Amino acid sequence: MHRVTPAEFTPSYIELWKSGELSRRAEILRDALTSCTLCPRGCGADRTQSVAKGFCRTGRQAIVSSYFPHHGEERCLRGWAGSGTIFFSQCNLRCIFCQNYEISHLGEGRPVSAKELAEMMLTLQRRGCHNINFVTPSHVVAQIVEALEIAIPCGLHLPLVYNTGGYDSVPTLQLLEGIIDIYMPDIKFDDPEVARSLAHAPDYPQVVREAIREMHRQVGDLVINDQGLAQRGLLVRHLVMPNGLAGTRSLMRFLAQEISRDTFVNIMPQYRPEGKAYTHPQLGRPITWQEYRDAVAMARQEGLWRFDKE
Repeated sequence: MHRVTPAEFTPSYIELWKSGELSRRAEILRDALTSCTLCPRGCGADRTQSVAKGFCRTGRQAIVSSYFPHHGEERCLRGWAGSGTIFFSQCNLRCIFCQNYEISHLGEGRPVSAKELAEMMLTLQRRGCHNINFVTPSHVVAQIVEALEIAIPCGLHLPLVYNTGGYDSVPTLQLLEGIIDIYMPDIKFDDPEVARSLAHAPDYPQVVREAIREMHRQVGDLVINDQGLAQRGLLVRHLVMPNGLAGTRSLMRFLAQEISRDTFVNIMPQYRPEGKAYTHPQLGRPITWQEYRDAVAMARQEGLWRFDKE
């Protein structure tokens, strides 16, 4: 029921480009950078200058830390040739435990033009990657769509993965409809106070729910082809936190009851203290295997059944 053959899949962004709709949306997104409200921060910064401004500390150009075929993503993304990941620097969250702290907080990377970003996508495609995986894209949506205007007429044809922390604005996501094939949001926290103390985003629980609803409306449940590769749909990640800080049961109930019981979920056990995690009294240790097993059990008890096997 969730499988298609490779021949049946064509990214919908190709038709958007042919019709001129992609260019129209790129112009809207570029214009929005003059007083940016593209993410839920809504800080109104003028990002058209080269100097990094606003909460995300990113100006006119996206900052890229690295790009390569990633063999550590979910099996349905990495396949046998890897997921073509492009890691963007900076972030619109400030998770104190971030495992990519040097990238997301310290901004390691270099600014790239739209042409350079397009060439990264095409290089990953030439290397045989199964998809283009935009990691931490929420603050650089305008730059991504601008680069797609260049990459698509040069032959880009892979599924696009929007690999996000989940702190996304619905109006911005609506401009991505028909562009993004696979939405892969985190669903991190259920408690506003936890979200405030760990990510400086007390509205995160509400924002991520609204964002996931919109993502699912656009692409539906995850579709996997007969080679085991994701083609289109929603894949949700949930990082198990020490001492139940993530609010796992409530979040899994939301997915099962308000999104779909067929939601594909990766419940992740790899939390370890990174970044500034040691400044928080409950984050200074890895999770236990019992905490992980309890999280998986909660998801099953709430009615979910499609899990990343690993």
